[in-house]
Amino acid sequence: MPALRVLIADDEALIRMGLRTMLTEAGYQVVGEAGDGRRAIDLIRKLDPDLVFLDIKMPPPDGLAVAQQVLAEGLRPIILLSAYGDRGFVDRARRLRVMAYLVKPIKEADLVPTIEVAMANFRAMLDQAGEIRSLEEALQTRKLIERAKGVLMAREGLSEAEAFARLQRTSRDTRRPMKVVAAEILAADSVPRVE
Repeated sequence: MPALRVLIADDEALIRMGLRTMLTEAGYQVVGEAGDGRRAIDLIRKLDPDLVFLDIKMPPPDGLAVAQQVLAEGLRPIILLSAYGDRGFVDRARRLRVMAYLVKPIKEADLVPTIEVAMANFRAMLDQAGEIRSLEEALQTRKLIERAKGVLMAREGLSEAEAFARLQRTSRDTRRPMKVVAAEILAADSVPRVE
């Protein structure tokens, strides 16, 4: 399995250097470093790292603002770094749905377990999002098929079972999903007929 690609954003060069050393020794690949929020955003977009470390208090935009912007563009695992265990920072981080929050100075013994748990939680979140999308799509397909059945029942005097059988048969015979067949029936029904 390839090494996890990591980006570090912290305004303190010594913190970045220490974190880079710990990460590299633990087998991770540091693909980029930034000293401020703007550079962090640019590097995240350019390098597409697997994991991002963001210092909460770095030059604008701060780590929380960077996290918010990055997460608005797509799901990505983020671990926030702070010299403060302030409840307000922790609450804001929790609302953003970052994967972890580490208080500096970072201990090597805490780093790998935090990364492993963060990545496991991120993968679970991705799986859950995929399941939700799949369920939403299934529900939309079901609604489409129900509406198409209604059109067939009204237009051709079919029973519900007959209308469903017609959709299935057309889908099978034309080798197209029932969703596509149903959409075509609905589209044809919406076109005004010339008498």
